[in-house]
Amino acid sequence: MKKKLLFVMPSLSAGGGEKSLVTLLNRIDFKVYEVDLFLLSHEGIFMEFIPSEVRLLPLPETYHLFSLPLLHSVKEFLLRGNGGLAFNRLMFSIKNRFPGNIAKKEQYSWKHISKSLEHLQDKYYAAIGFLEKTSTYFCVDKVAAADRKIGWVHIDYDQLGMDSRFDNDYFEKLDHIVTVSEECAHILEKRFPKQKDKVEVIYNIVSPSIINKMATPDALDVYEKQGDEIIILSIGRLHYQKNFDLAVESCKLLVDRGYKIQWNIIGDGEEKERLLKLIEENHLENNFKLLGLKSNPYPYIKQADIYAQTSRFEGKSIAIDEAKILNKPIIVTNFSTAKDQVNDEIDGLIVDMDAIAMADGIEKLIKDSHLRKRLTTNLANLQLGTEEEIEKLYDIINR
Repeated sequence: MKKKLLFVMPSLSAGGGEKSLVTLLNRIDFKVYEVDLFLLSHEGIFMEFIPSEVRLLPLPETYHLFSLPLLHSVKEFLLRGNGGLAFNRLMFSIKNRFPGNIAKKEQYSWKHISKSLEHLQDKYYAAIGFLEKTSTYFCVDKVAAADRKIGWVHIDYDQLGMDSRFDNDYFEKLDHIVTVSEECAHILEKRFPKQKDKVEVIYNIVSPSIINKMATPDALDVYEKQGDEIIILSIGRLHYQKNFDLAVESCKLLVDRGYKIQWNIIGDGEEKERLLKLIEENHLENNFKLLGLKSNPYPYIKQADIYAQTSRFEGKSIAIDEAKILNKPIIVTNFSTAKDQVNDEIDGLIVDMDAIAMADGIEKLIKDSHLRKRLTTNLANLQLGTEEEIEKLYDIINR
């Protein structure tokens, strides 16, 4: 009899955690495991990559109604005689309307949105909340029967500004807490000392063979280069965490120094309009481009001259791993977990978290061909595939 697993995720829209889950699902041994997937949104660029063997669970009607615009949602609940859900929908809107830490808003809003979600009654061998916050809360509160419950943290916990007391109540009810790097594990153990024996490290699964195959689907110039401009690429959600305003400032410095730069960002998010305004204010419309979401970013990575990560904080960046696999010269800011992925001057550059340092580092890569050659040669000699990480998951869920 197959062992039944449940994975929970808010959505499969753009993001490292989302890509990590899809890759993991495609490595599951379906001869041994039966897999259910619960998503709060059935839209997103990675939906098409869900394996056919995975059963996507339906959302309850109450959640569909909860997801409607506020007045429409409240009206529908009242018409159905459900004043409790109408109240919770109103409170959910109030708590998310005012300025404040987004992560804390998600934490404190859970008790309201959870009222619209039903308990899952199936018996699971393991229930896995594959992203911090809502996914973990759902596993604890809404999965009626599971032999073991696992939460996943994809980020440097201290940088999100979350209420650790809120999470501690949930972490106490988990059997394992998985994170994506040793530094992230250390941060969790320090923040939650009573839960430190539950903390495990499983790296994001990346497959060099798949990435290299997808990087060369055709001979098109994805950037439509007009000449000898230097192509810089960054990938990430347009969010405070990714610090793309620093990228715009660095691009401006490089252009002012006389370099022909085309800096591209693959991603979408809440900071799009602010970044577009910043691009316009700096007269960089021809030098800095927001490309939107790409289900296959690998041709863009392969055809770039430099991969740049300007983040304020990360867990373990899948995009950096992918750029390493495609042997790109990499430059990253010195966020807390940067050294988990980049060895400075060996397989990439780590610079201070300011625009001048980033511009100086990129200029160094442009001018020093021997440095670029050394970085790419060192990357080509690394064993970068992590397909075997699936065995760590099997080990955890079978203990």
